[in-house]
Amino acid sequence: MEDLSFALAPTPRQMAYARSLALRNQTIMPWDVQQDRRSLSAWIDVQSRMRPMSDLDPRPSSRQVAFAERLARVKRRAVPAECFRDKGLMSKWIDGNK
Repeated sequence: MEDLSFALAPTPRQMAYARSLALRNQTIMPWDVQQDRRSLSAWIDVQSRMRPMSDLDPRPSSRQVAFAERLARVKRRAVPAECFRDKGLMSKWIDGNK
């Protein structure tokens, strides 16, 4: 293992960005990565390329559902049940009912 006594500490901005990536990707930042600027930079590089967990979820977001329900009330229609299971279908329904 590398001697960390000569390692530069991460900057506050670097730590803040790494924490936001950890939250976005729902992962834990390892302790040893938090101690070294170069290690943290490499960890940030890998994490920034990962897709957020929300992109992997096929269901529509709560904001998308709320907007569709508002449109449905205004248009006096029901949102089809299959739209609540697929964000792509929900998006198409919203676009067609604006």
